[in-house]
Amino acid sequence: MNFNNFGYLLLASAAAGSACLPHPFVMWLLIVNLLTLALYGVDKRAAYKARRRVPEFTLLLFGYAGGWIGAILGQQLFRHKTQKQPFKTWFAISVILNLVVMGAVWWLI
Repeated sequence: MNFNNFGYLLLASAAAGSACLPHPFVMWLLIVNLLTLALYGVDKRAAYKARRRVPEFTLLLFGYAGGWIGAILGQQLFRHKTQKQPFKTWFAISVILNLVVMGAVWWLI
């Protein structure tokens, strides 16, 4: 199993696990942000070691799933994905979409 598939498994486990905890939405955001931060660190290390990288789609998906704060921290902490223009554009779009969806859910509840 490559790290990409393992990351998706962790994301699904986080969703299931946070549903069983008090304040599931808050716990989901905490877990997904920590996972996203770790994913950026793993991808930066893979870049240094010339190993198989985490696909940009996976990084964007984790950010869209609510981990965009962890993604921003990972970008700054690891100096990773801060200059690549297509990624920055798609990342900004994913953050805006996440905020719109979260706002719509908050408004409907």
